[in-house]
Amino acid sequence: MHFPEGESSTSAQLTRSASTDSETQLKFRKHKPVWNESHTDEPPAGQRFSTWPFVEKGLRGPRPYPLWLIEDAGAIDTELGILKTGKEGDVFLLERAIGQRQSLLAAKRYRSRDHLQFSRSQAYSDGRSARRSRDNRAIRNNSAYGRDIAALQWANAEWTYLLRCYEAGIPVPYPVQIDGTEILMEFIADPDDQFAAAPRLQQLSRFDPRLPSLWDQLVDALEKFAQLGVAHGDLSAYNLLVSGERLVVIDVPQCVDLAGNPNGMDFLHRDCVNLCEWFASKGLEHDPDELFASLLGHLF
Repeated sequence: MHFPEGESSTSAQLTRSASTDSETQLKFRKHKPVWNESHTDEPPAGQRFSTWPFVEKGLRGPRPYPLWLIEDAGAIDTELGILKTGKEGDVFLLERAIGQRQSLLAAKRYRSRDHLQFSRSQAYSDGRSARRSRDNRAIRNNSAYGRDIAALQWANAEWTYLLRCYEAGIPVPYPVQIDGTEILMEFIADPDDQFAAAPRLQQLSRFDPRLPSLWDQLVDALEKFAQLGVAHGDLSAYNLLVSGERLVVIDVPQCVDLAGNPNGMDFLHRDCVNLCEWFASKGLEHDPDELFASLLGHLF
């Protein structure tokens, strides 16, 4: 198969590392515009009323809702900074608060068509299609309308896979809500600082005592992916977060259906190779072909 351009190369990983290592170390502190809640005016720049009341129930996360989730209609959303930038969208740190209650969320926003630079390969989306042939043609032709549809498709794909993964017990951020091309999800923080993003697995040293446990958690997650009949498709140390002892899988919009996508097994095998090579570089040897074979036994 032909992998998406650059995605299977070492240079692509180095590029991602250079652009994200500093981002995951960013620390956010509350610096909110002053706004009196008794005023009837709109909140100032950087703040908005919570979008939760305006999102249809079917576009909210699964019940039971986590205790930290704020459902109050009077809550205020405040942007605290940017977590990650990408060609297709950006991820922001958001505080949702009312009174003395507050919670931090990650807000992933796919770009508007004027700024969109979609690079997702057709290899990922084989087996998926828009409902209308007009939409499929527009996406293939990369028209302005097609880019709008593509953004919605990828946002909906990420939301759908987040829900499926969360409900299957795969360690992904809790999906809070989707509103158009914005997805709100659980912010995975560093336990030592609630305003700091958890580090990526890639940042851990070979001497980190958590590595054996993290490998076991990773294998368990891969087995649950396989039971869903899904491969992550781009799984590496760059899209796995480590929050204390907890491993968390992120960036799932490119997940592939192993039955419907003709390249699905190749993607699954590549995930195994990427992960085994990284752990081997830290002194933990695992055979990628053995891992791949074991996952096949968990399919569907």
